Amino acid sequence: MNGTDAAPAKEPTAVKEPVAPRHAAPEPVEEDAFARFSPAAEEESPTRPRRVLRGVRYALLHEWALAMYASLALAVAMTWPTLRYAAYTIPQDTGDPTLQAWQMAWSGHVLKSDWSQLWNSNSFYPEKYSFAFSDTLLGYAPAGLFGTGLEAALVRYNVMYVLLHALAFFGAYVLVRQLGSGKTGAAVAGAAFAYAPWRLAQAGHMHVMSVGGIALALAMLARGHGYSLRHGYRPELRKPGWALAGWLVAAWQISLGFGIGLPFAYALAGIVLVSVITYFVRRKWFWSEPKPFGWKLLSFDAAGGLIFAATGGLMALAYFKVLELHPYAERSDVEVSWYSPPLLGFFTSPAQSMPWGEAHSGAREALGWAAGETSLLPGFVLYGLAFAGLIMSIWTLRQRLLLFGGVVLTVILAMGTKFVGGRPGYMTLYDILPGWSGIRTPGRLIIWTTLLLAILAAGAVTAFVEQAKTVAEDRVPSRPHPLLRLATFLPLLLVIVEGLNVTEHPVVPLQPQSMATAQAPMLVLPSDPLTDMKVMVWSTDRMAPIVNGNSGFTPATLGEIRELTKTFPDQASVNRLRELGVKTVLVLREEAKGTPYEPALTAPADGLGIERVDAPDAVVFTLS
Repeated sequence: MNGTDAAPAKEPTAVKEPVAPRHAAPEPVEEDAFARFSPAAEEESPTRPRRVLRGVRYALLHEWALAMYASLALAVAMTWPTLRYAAYTIPQDTGDPTLQAWQMAWSGHVLKSDWSQLWNSNSFYPEKYSFAFSDTLLGYAPAGLFGTGLEAALVRYNVMYVLLHALAFFGAYVLVRQLGSGKTGAAVAGAAFAYAPWRLAQAGHMHVMSVGGIALALAMLARGHGYSLRHGYRPELRKPGWALAGWLVAAWQISLGFGIGLPFAYALAGIVLVSVITYFVRRKWFWSEPKPFGWKLLSFDAAGGLIFAATGGLMALAYFKVLELHPYAERSDVEVSWYSPPLLGFFTSPAQSMPWGEAHSGAREALGWAAGETSLLPGFVLYGLAFAGLIMSIWTLRQRLLLFGGVVLTVILAMGTKFVGGRPGYMTLYDILPGWSGIRTPGRLIIWTTLLLAILAAGAVTAFVEQAKTVAEDRVPSRPHPLLRLATFLPLLLVIVEGLNVTEHPVVPLQPQSMATAQAPMLVLPSDPLTDMKVMVWSTDRMAPIVNGNSGFTPATLGEIRELTKTFPDQASVNRLRELGVKTVLVLREEAKGTPYEPALTAPADGLGIERVDAPDAVVFTLS
């Protein structure tokens, strides 16, 4: 019998379900006890107002929005009483902060008047490119558009002082969250980065404290490329818009100044270089592997990178011009050594620290006169959490070792010449990297040490929180015990407590009335670095040209004028001032007492062709 003659197999008989009687009652359905608490099903086609409302609610209650609110509230509390008398006082002292209040006022003034004169500021008359004599805080120029005069300058400075702390916390928080940390770990990282004890000594250096853009730019770039430490590269999560935004934030960060921006630029260049090499080696892009990020992301990276490079390049032109006109402005090995901290500095707190300031007074004395730049404690709590992160962490062992290696490397670089003379080390970069020779304070690289320690600490805290949740799974109900939940917040509380401060907020002296009406260009005596910074902020009422000024170096002309006018009014000083085009010389009565300029308060002006007027606050000499 062949296959064609085989009888067909019978199909299986279908089993029919019993049919309920037509009039039988349906079986009761057991109700879900928790169903009434669940949200109602959303409309398939919600109305436009409802969609708008849903979007607003999402924007206001999203994690990033809540983190922003917390950052602002914490910043106000941690910097208090900065905003209490914002129009009259200034944090730390009336030195560098008044200089930086003037910087923001000048850049805003230029935006409103003639932006082509940006680099030729009203101070250091008649010098050119005087705005580039120090870090410019150019990124804060929009704030300078509001108001004029001393009161506006102080309010502007104090508001930005609080906001930069908030941005530092927020930037570190979102960076560490992007890398894969939990919320509590990210909050610890944010607090450690924004309120590390070493930052208290830099309260007068706004350009040093303005580091939030560094962390925020790195977070945006990582998000744009779909990268995290915990999950690696995930091309399906790439967001080109975030990558471009990261480059724009990085460009804004470098516009605040090269003291912090230049190391950031080289760090970004290093990250890009390592990423490109790793990409080619692992993906074999030229042979078989597809391009996982796509041309859109690569083009956004190229555009953003060009904007970043152009911002730095255009600013660098002004600084190179300054070095061309004033070659002595370049930092020498000796000057770098003055500000190089020993290893002790990384365990020494500034005097402004509430928990450690008084206890570390002996250690600061050992550091010498530059203790303000060499007291670089990131925080003992942060050290402990970072060490715990080497043992227990959500990061892999390889990642932990790389982070620890970064900590060691940045400490070595921050030690400057105190580590085997700086070669190899900080002075090696001084020798080979363009622009590095303009940075005299190696210790400010502690910014990167702090960020790496914060990431290590976040790994430990997140691991602890996740372990607590695992332990709680066996409980009924399955949530952590209140004490265990409280314990997960203890590291955050300790980091914040270690960042408490006793920073002073002195009252800034008002502008002398004589200066408000004096004919410019003018010279205000006495002229010295501290007094000149007050004169600069006084000049914000009308930005009249002044010979006075202060920066990281003293231009030869200003040094000459300061020395020559110690005998003012005499023929030599009057002739030299006329050559420069100075119209008025003011000798401030209170400030001149006890200085070499005091004799000018009573000196006659006969035979010099100048007019002397005695005002209540100053003696005013008008050069005809």
